[in-house]
Amino acid sequence: MPPEIRHHHVQANGLQVHVAECGEGFPVVMCHGFPELWYSWRHQLTALADAGFRAIAPDMRGYGQTDAPADPADYRTSFICADIAGLLDALEIERAVIVGHDWGGWHIWQFGIRYPHRTERLIGLNTPYAPPGPISPTEAMRETFGQSDRSFYILYFQEPGVAEAELEADTRGNLAKMMHRWDRAQDLWTFATVGGDGSGVFRNIEPGGSLLTEEELDVYAAEFERTGWTGGLNWYRAIDMSWEECRQLSDHHIYVPAMMITAENDLILRPDRAEPMREWISDLRIEQINQCSHWTQQERPAEVNALMIDYLSDLR
Repeated sequence: MPPEIRHHHVQANGLQVHVAECGEGFPVVMCHGFPELWYSWRHQLTALADAGFRAIAPDMRGYGQTDAPADPADYRTSFICADIAGLLDALEIERAVIVGHDWGGWHIWQFGIRYPHRTERLIGLNTPYAPPGPISPTEAMRETFGQSDRSFYILYFQEPGVAEAELEADTRGNLAKMMHRWDRAQDLWTFATVGGDGSGVFRNIEPGGSLLTEEELDVYAAEFERTGWTGGLNWYRAIDMSWEECRQLSDHHIYVPAMMITAENDLILRPDRAEPMREWISDLRIEQINQCSHWTQQERPAEVNALMIDYLSDLR
């Protein structure tokens, strides 16, 4: 039998946080992205436990059974990083391996800068690290994709209520359309460009091809139908505020050992953006998983598990 996944709630950084845990040993904390839950790490929880680790996957701020503040300002990177530190405090963990995918991946690099004394190693999936640019992210996106709020999904997500209306109109169907396999990778670029014509992130994506089983889709759909999407969207609405915070840091280098895992067919977080990370992270291992789109730990769990366990083998 696979090891049991335990569920409980803790108080961390002023929030009630839902946590899934599995196994005993050196702690590995896994931070999900949009639109996911602790459940996106289901394959890693049991594999890491079998390999001798204490695997920990919270519902991040705004998701699932964790509290969801209403104000987008409460989703700045300083808050997210403090959530992770607060989770370590609540679980009485001094140092841990911190893993992240998508938005979780963006924030683990910041955690490594802000809390290096709490960070044993970092493992990022898909989301590359770079220091803050000279202009705000939304300004940069407008320069690249066009001034319309419907030129790029992050701009489309900025106005409260707009994206919610589309996402909540068919939560289950939209989740299925978003989480496609690598052979439907182009669909995620259609999503990113708001249909390619501003019509909506899902309007021009055909159904079918989801990497999730019906049972797995049930888990996601039940939670997002219960909570709505605003908590997850607020991470995007804080993006310029987070950029401003990051600009204030005196040093943008990461001194914690790290591994970056890219996915060959991720058309948003493209693999070629990983190599420049070597300028900012002195101890960096880069690996690529082929025939894999954005949902790396769910689409290619065996490969992800093998890379993580190999990288952390000396900590067992």
